[in-house]
Amino acid sequence: MKEIVAVIFGLGLLCNALLFVPQVLAVWRKKTDEGISLITFGGFSILQVIGVVHGIYQRDPSLILGMAASFASCGTVTALTWFYRLRRLRTLN
Repeated sequence: MKEIVAVIFGLGLLCNALLFVPQVLAVWRKKTDEGISLITFGGFSILQVIGVVHGIYQRDPSLILGMAASFASCGTVTALTWFYRLRRLRTLN
């Protein structure tokens, strides 16, 4: 039963990672940071890195992989937002 819960947990984390993909695509297609909170996505990214580190200490592959996948997708939103925000601010000056 413990293994089944671990697999379901890992799949849930993978689904969590997939929830960021539409935001990645929207930012990428629009080429703008408008409407994206850098604080929110940056905070999510930091929490996901902490989750990966916790998973390493707990030796929990589901947690490690799930949080790493979430960090990859959320981190992409964060990086794109940062990039487009800097670009927009440079063109204003």
